[in-house]
Amino acid sequence: MRLRINQTTWPHPALILTDTPRPDCPDCQGEGGRAYDYGDYETGEYAGTDWDPCPCWGENCRWTLLPLFRLPRRRQPHVDPWGSGYSDEPPF
Repeated sequence: MRLRINQTTWPHPALILTDTPRPDCPDCQGEGGRAYDYGDYETGEYAGTDWDPCPCWGENCRWTLLPLFRLPRRRQPHVDPWGSGYSDEPPF
């Protein structure tokens, strides 16, 4: 198992410890699996992409180390730099 620290946003923001694919794997060349396109059986048109994970990688092996909480955004009141109201005077 080759572990690394990663940041995730789903289902909630957190730092997680996750497994990585074996870099010298002859099946996936370190990518963790193989993606392949498939088509509709009757028309032969593109229907999507599927993913086959490699056995050298535990795709679902992850542990939450530290939940990251989002602070609520504070709204800044609008401040008019020239005082209140508008003026006809040029700015020079």
